[in-house]
Amino acid sequence: MSHVRIAVLNAAYRDENTTRNFRRELDASLAEFDVTDGTVPDDFDYDAAVITGSRASVYWDEDWMRPLTEWVGDAIDRGMPFLGVCWGHQFLADVLGGTVDDMGVYEVGYSEIEHRGNSRLFDGIDESFTVFTSHTDEVSELPPGSTPLAENDYSNHGFRKDRVFGVQFHPEYDIATARGLVNRKDLSDERRETLLDEITETNYQRTCEAKLVFDNFLEFVREVTATDAATDEPPRETSPRTGYTD
Repeated sequence: MSHVRIAVLNAAYRDENTTRNFRRELDASLAEFDVTDGTVPDDFDYDAAVITGSRASVYWDEDWMRPLTEWVGDAIDRGMPFLGVCWGHQFLADVLGGTVDDMGVYEVGYSEIEHRGNSRLFDGIDESFTVFTSHTDEVSELPPGSTPLAENDYSNHGFRKDRVFGVQFHPEYDIATARGLVNRKDLSDERRETLLDEITETNYQRTCEAKLVFDNFLEFVREVTATDAATDEPPRETSPRTGYTD
């Protein structure tokens, strides 16, 4: 199977950059759902799901998060692989029993991240690598039974629990997305200009290594799909949210 079926759960409030970026980076058959309108898939007929970033916080009492939480929880119980990016990373941690808090500081711009060198999600990526970040919340406590994968001085930047992966940084960002984000944020003029000056083609190319997380995740999904087809196991309707091991 070359093209897997991915449900893209878009929490970015109809931001066109998000749609463009994930369509570019995910070499798969995509079905996109605007979850901020309360729209979630009608079924679980997908090989995996990806959850995007959002300007919301996981701990906000937003009506649209309720159907999303229910669908994602059910999908995880069925063994569906997930990848969460930024807000999606935090949301998956919350669904799995972790804790998300306000950091009290805004990490934005190019950052150095270190991964632990033992996760397939980071295959081919240097143990210290450059990414673009934008977040004020963090996964302050990982879900029970999960494994930390990446971090910097600000926060956890990656975790795995069985078939669920999350990354706090934005591997999907291009130059236009980064500049647009900085221009619309409430920043001092000095900080805005400093950040904009750093968004160059050279720095963008440095972040492209991190885009391998998408290819690595899709390869993981292909292996899971092949394994499940070979074993022909029915979904675990009532399993506690531990998923399956690969």
